[in-house]
Amino acid sequence: MNLSRRHRLSSHVETSSMNDIMFFLMLFFLIVSTMVNPNVIKLLLPNAKSSKQVMKQPITVSINAAGEYFVNKKPVTAASLEPELKALIPAGQPAEAQPTVVLRVDAGLNVQKLVDVLEIGNRLKMKMVMATQSQQAAGK
Repeated sequence: MNLSRRHRLSSHVETSSMNDIMFFLMLFFLIVSTMVNPNVIKLLLPNAKSSKQVMKQPITVSINAAGEYFVNKKPVTAASLEPELKALIPAGQPAEAQPTVVLRVDAGLNVQKLVDVLEIGNRLKMKMVMATQSQQAAGK
């Protein structure tokens, strides 16, 4: 008596496409690894009870159409502008920690007054930005 089965089941798995898949995975990880910035230092920062961010207040220098100067809404003369700005700079701080000066100048003002203020900022090594009005707000 022959009791063995005539049809045996094959448990063979085709792996011929596995080489292609592994090649594409390796290529993907090589490309992604070159995009990663290696100069990043990962730190676990300590916790604080207050999450308030410290923002330095900018210094506002305004010049109206009449040529009057204001430092943080306080009227000053053109001659006393540089000493006023120098007094507002904290001593001994690096340039990155110093407050930024926001220039608010009337549109009809002579450009020479703006250049004079920029020269004062250059002498004091202050960061200066000029405030402008957007086109949408000007049309309203």
